[in-house]
Amino acid sequence: MEGTGHIIQTGCGFGGVEPLNLPLPYPEIKVREQNQFYANLLTLNYCGSVSELTAVLQYIHGESCLCCHSCSTAKTILGMAVAEMVHLQKLGEMILLLGGTIDFSYKTRTGMQMWSPVYTNLASDEAQIIAVNLESEQEAIDQYRDHMSRIEDDYVNALLARIIQDEEYHIMLLEMLGR
Repeated sequence: MEGTGHIIQTGCGFGGVEPLNLPLPYPEIKVREQNQFYANLLTLNYCGSVSELTAVLQYIHGESCLCCHSCSTAKTILGMAVAEMVHLQKLGEMILLLGGTIDFSYKTRTGMQMWSPVYTNLASDEAQIIAVNLESEQEAIDQYRDHMSRIEDDYVNALLARIIQDEEYHIMLLEMLGR
């Protein structure tokens, strides 16, 4: 294809991108007993409007917007997306142990609601991407803390507390990116 114009590429390779989690172990995934109420609460963290699934896709979108002109920031955003995938997987296991299902829906007062891409904020410039993800991380922490106050299973709460530590780490990283 000689003579057809310039080749355009990002030059931002993502080999070796690791999850940006704190270097602390996660607690063993176990529960005291099955509890549908707890499982329903965790489905909100799994795939609600403020959820790990929403965070994964919002971070992936942000990374895609940044990879052509801000490779370092894009790699950091991608590392956070991978960390959120780890959280998603661990929450899924916990939901199943509690007797729930993981079908990308969550229980509401009026029935079941499926996850929707409208939950993601599709910010496209670096400052906006950082700002919306800072807000999303804080909302996630607030929701996890609310759920911990309603759950009386120390195994479930140990996982949620550990996830909160990663979310606080993400806030620190995003604040550093925003400087």
